[in-house]
Amino acid sequence: MTGSGGGSAASRPAPAADRGTLPEPEVRAMFDRIARVYDLINTVMTAGLHHQWRRRAADLANVGSGDRVLDVATGTGDLAIELASRVAPGGEVVGSDFSEEMLARARTKAAALTDSAAGRAGATLARREAPELRFEWGNALELPYEDGAFAASTVGFGARNFSDLDRGVAEMARVVKPGGRVVILEITTPQKPPLSTFFRLWFDRIVPVIGKLAGDSQAYDYLPNSVKRFPEPPGLAASMARAGLEDIRWILTAGGIIALHVGSKPAGPVVTSANGTRPR
Repeated sequence: MTGSGGGSAASRPAPAADRGTLPEPEVRAMFDRIARVYDLINTVMTAGLHHQWRRRAADLANVGSGDRVLDVATGTGDLAIELASRVAPGGEVVGSDFSEEMLARARTKAAALTDSAAGRAGATLARREAPELRFEWGNALELPYEDGAFAASTVGFGARNFSDLDRGVAEMARVVKPGGRVVILEITTPQKPPLSTFFRLWFDRIVPVIGKLAGDSQAYDYLPNSVKRFPEPPGLAASMARAGLEDIRWILTAGGIIALHVGSKPAGPVVTSANGTRPR
């Protein structure tokens, strides 16, 4: 298909969404547009398994009562809400995102869960036991938090949208205290058939159709291409190492479609160099 502007499809660069990249304002606008159907589409696309994968990410964060945790690119807040269950009583979870529409839905979802818990346990007890859970605007490449402010930082299906992966991972590491963990949950491309064949069929054919049904074909053209351009697990692990993290490992699940990476911030101080952060 060709559009206005002259030139053939062969001579023009592919649209940015088709390359899995978009300028930051366009990514933000895209997520604002799809926020209303985001949870439904996630459930359809993953057969509901995304909740299980987020629980595993929360396990890897290794946080407990009283801890303070940051969930970057929190979207509609599912991972932040899961983390909140791990830091009660007395803990705090901050969900950060640059899409106001996503944040609005995260706040609504969290409020509904809080009301439900209050109904079961009694309002006074629920308030005493519940961790603080708040959602606020933030740019993953310039997180507005002090160094070492959190026991752990996480991102679930959002690292692909960092316009600068190394910078985003370095920011996640910066705000974690020494000994804390950085956890990245992301889609990855399986390398061996038959799953690799199914993956290509699903993401190249089915996902764009879902996008059209959802009313935003650009968003669901962007998704499969953003997965294709994202580093394979060793490449993401290397980015985490450049951010100064250690003890980096990853777990592949769902037949190799999902990768969970975890790394720890060194107990000693770190310094930043032109090549990234390194333990001193």
